[in-house]
Amino acid sequence: MNQQTTLVPAALYARVSSDRQDVDLSVAAQLRALRDYAEKNGYSVAREYVDEAESGRIADRPQFKKMLDEAAKPESPFREILVWKFSRFTRKREHAVAFKSMLRRKGIRVTSITEHADDSPTGKLMEAIIESVDEFYSENLIPEAQSNPNLPLVSPT
Repeated sequence: MNQQTTLVPAALYARVSSDRQDVDLSVAAQLRALRDYAEKNGYSVAREYVDEAESGRIADRPQFKKMLDEAAKPESPFREILVWKFSRFTRKREHAVAFKSMLRRKGIRVTSITEHADDSPTGKLMEAIIESVDEFYSENLIPEAQSNPNLPLVSPT
């Protein structure tokens, strides 16, 4: 990469809810993909945050909270948060709206490296649809997982 190019400082956020999740969703796989994306797309990795065995349905995740606290500082160490999929950030639409609004006020974007959603009206609609589907999937997985403990906790995509 050209040395005169200014790299955008980014935080990488990876999360898994359970050790039963598919290997494609493992923290190691997410971080590999995130680092590779950052290197190829003009980002410098300022921070990495990882929550293991933490549900995306709740906001009280240790590293998630730490990331948001650091984003709220007057001089945040990053300008963008990269996630493998939006579902890694949260599986509750109301949390997505609230946290992303707070981050946008600080000039920080959340970007999924696998789900294209830019700042255009169409991109915003796509992001909202993806988040709603993630929440729907999560809410419908709970009863199935409770009745069948051998059911793997993986998303269909």
